[in-house]
Amino acid sequence: MALGGKIVTWFNGTWHDGNTPIIGAADHASWLGSTVFDGARQFEGVRPDLMLNCERIVHSAQVMGMISPVTAQQVFALSEEGCKMFAPDAALYIRPMMWANQGTPGIIDIVPDSTGFCMCIEELPMPEVGAFSLTTSPFRRPRQDMALTTAKAGSLYANNGRIMADARARGFNNALSLDIDDNVAETASTNVFAVKDGEVFTPTPNGTFLNGLNRQRVIKLLRADGIKVHETSMVLDDFHTADEIFCTGNIAKVMPVAKFEDRKMGPTKMGTHARDLYWDFALSDVG
Repeated sequence: MALGGKIVTWFNGTWHDGNTPIIGAADHASWLGSTVFDGARQFEGVRPDLMLNCERIVHSAQVMGMISPVTAQQVFALSEEGCKMFAPDAALYIRPMMWANQGTPGIIDIVPDSTGFCMCIEELPMPEVGAFSLTTSPFRRPRQDMALTTAKAGSLYANNGRIMADARARGFNNALSLDIDDNVAETASTNVFAVKDGEVFTPTPNGTFLNGLNRQRVIKLLRADGIKVHETSMVLDDFHTADEIFCTGNIAKVMPVAKFEDRKMGPTKMGTHARDLYWDFALSDVG
């Protein structure tokens, strides 16, 4: 699936132009979904926290039961190399991926050392701020004893996809999803924050969603700026009564919410401030 414009893909030792075929029809990943990936960004000439994304793809492979054929440092080096094939100021989506080529005969588990790897880099503009809207999804997030929730696994995204599709069908950009205990987990594709009386609240990682790298970075930046950030169990009413809502994720980094359900949100002072803090961090040499 091509997301944006120009694409380059590193596979089997060389760079290729375009949407390169990487998986065969009989490979384990094709029919049993053993894929993991990660996503990083280049914008305004910087690639913030790129090494953390490279470390996480290796971790995700291990959670899936794969033996990674590359180290995080090798993933990082390939990312740097591939980004040089684009204009220095290009907005890019950097996506390393791993998958199982083989399964055990007649059984559905994978052969750990049959892991494939590629690096796909695509042009993808940064989303505009100003009209992002949220609803609430009827679909829930699986618990850690129900799915591989500690990996960034492709198999999790069928559920995420139906959350997103349902939200868009109802005229929204995304949706809050709950866990099985009625706690808010995250949206289909981002972590989420609520603001009340100048303090920031976000669902505590409970195994039903990834503790996103951008989430972690924004929490650190806000706390360093003297803002109280609470990681806690949250319910829908916490968002219905919030002064502000904003989201963090790889595609947009920080996105203030303009509308939640039928309510137009007020000024996005904290969300805008969190975004400014993130951009200041990204454009500096710190971290």
